[in-house]
Amino acid sequence: MSDSGASAGPTVARAALGCVCPRCGQGKLFAGLLAFRPACAVCGLDFSGMDTGDGFAVPILIVLGAIVVGAAFWVDTKFSPPLWVHAIIWPPVTCVLVVLMTRYIKSFLAAQQYSTRRSEMSG
Repeated sequence: MSDSGASAGPTVARAALGCVCPRCGQGKLFAGLLAFRPACAVCGLDFSGMDTGDGFAVPILIVLGAIVVGAAFWVDTKFSPPLWVHAIIWPPVTCVLVVLMTRYIKSFLAAQQYSTRRSEMSG
């Protein structure tokens, strides 16, 4: 069946939330904000074969759009600030949330890809 045995590694969710290597669960997955490292520093898993494509864009657009628009409506209803306050608040909030969500969704997609293509990726 599976050759992983007792060294099964982290679950997809744990690897995604920790942004760590999907094989060993210890090495960091990202070299910068959003770029994958070439390989895991702990177990040597090659990350160059991981391709998340644009799979993370749609969930971010839908979920983040609903969050930001809902929050803007709530702030406008509750506090009635002038429009320039909205123009100052929401672009930075949106940018920070986009980067955070992109990291976690790319990490999830990479861990999911590894879990389904483990034999191909382990070499």
